[in-house]
Amino acid sequence: MAGLIAARELFRQGIDVLVLESAARPGGRMMAETSALGSRLDLGGQWVGHGHHRFAALAAELGAELFPMHTPKRPAVVDGPRRVSAMNPAMLAAHTVLLAWELRAKRAAPGKWASQTVGAWLRNVPGRTTRRLLEVLVAVTTTADLDRYSMHAFAGAVRHQGGLKAMLSTDGGAQEKLIVDGAGTLTDRLAAGLGERVLTGRRVTAIHHDDSGATLHTTGGALRAARVIVTVPPPMSARIAYDPPLPESRTMLERNTYMGSVYKAIAVYEHPFWRQRTGHGEFMLLAHPGGAVFDTTPPGGPGHLCILVAGTEARELDRTDAEGRRQALLGQLVPHIGAEALAPAGWHEKSWHLDEHVGGGYAALATPGTTDGYLPMPSQSVGALHWAGTETAFEHAGYIEGAIQSGERAAREVIKSLRGTAT
Repeated sequence: MAGLIAARELFRQGIDVLVLESAARPGGRMMAETSALGSRLDLGGQWVGHGHHRFAALAAELGAELFPMHTPKRPAVVDGPRRVSAMNPAMLAAHTVLLAWELRAKRAAPGKWASQTVGAWLRNVPGRTTRRLLEVLVAVTTTADLDRYSMHAFAGAVRHQGGLKAMLSTDGGAQEKLIVDGAGTLTDRLAAGLGERVLTGRRVTAIHHDDSGATLHTTGGALRAARVIVTVPPPMSARIAYDPPLPESRTMLERNTYMGSVYKAIAVYEHPFWRQRTGHGEFMLLAHPGGAVFDTTPPGGPGHLCILVAGTEARELDRTDAEGRRQALLGQLVPHIGAEALAPAGWHEKSWHLDEHVGGGYAALATPGTTDGYLPMPSQSVGALHWAGTETAFEHAGYIEGAIQSGERAAREVIKSLRGTAT
């Protein structure tokens, strides 16, 4: 999204552009598919959060319709066949911990949290259910390995993204609305608008750069450009050889970040039958594998249940086949919405950490003991090289909204740098 937005803005200003995409399709961490029942669904980024004005405006411009999430006041927390009441002591304890995190996140001083991992901190929380709920919440929210993610980095993300309530909520939060045709349809339409200027299957392997421009070496040959906008996240940018080498601050950013691990699945049904039984389809799954379930059914159906598993448990799912993954996840819902859960008309899934072109999701994360990967990540240009991507956004970093903002910002930088030169 960041690269396509930047390219579109530059092209509108009469500047010749090429978008080089490593994969065989455009879109990066956004990807829409069509179900067997004809509905569109997102296997990548999808939500239009509260205050995501650029995203909403882009959807309207490209003729895409938004709809609100069908969501309860709070999700149902289930541990196997057991439903954990909101008044359960474990739930009240988890709420207290979340409130303490929220207050601590407002403080800038790192203290012991700079090197203490979330996993180590949570192991000191009394009560299995409380601890497990917090583990699943943090993993699904960040996609981090909890033993590779510091409490200070997590606090920084909470502070940057407007608090835990905004990060975790559907109504009024980061998961407020969806796009009927799928968010990934927007990147498809942006790419179609640029036509032959989007080159897929063109991985950039090296960039030789100076103040006057850059030569990009790709799997499809070499190209010369006056300016380059690199929109892949830092851990993926590290796979490109730069000559001359990038400044130490940039190489440290690449070295001290990693991509999160996330598995996403969409189960498609003839209709959202679960609403008749529970009124909603939003769950936190505490059994193994843990995860989050959302009702992402478009207006008029068919029924969509979206499932997210993150961190180490996302990678553990790679050890089994599609049928095993489906049974492990949908089986947890049977005691709560019925046996119909096991018979979807369609099953779509993607492990983003196995995607060689993306490396993972939702965004790059800082390794413990460093601050190089905190949001927003640096985007200072280096000669002819400019940087974009959701991680660099000043607003809503880590979201599609942030990707759009970063693309617009990078385009402005390039226009300013080219002013007075041939374009």
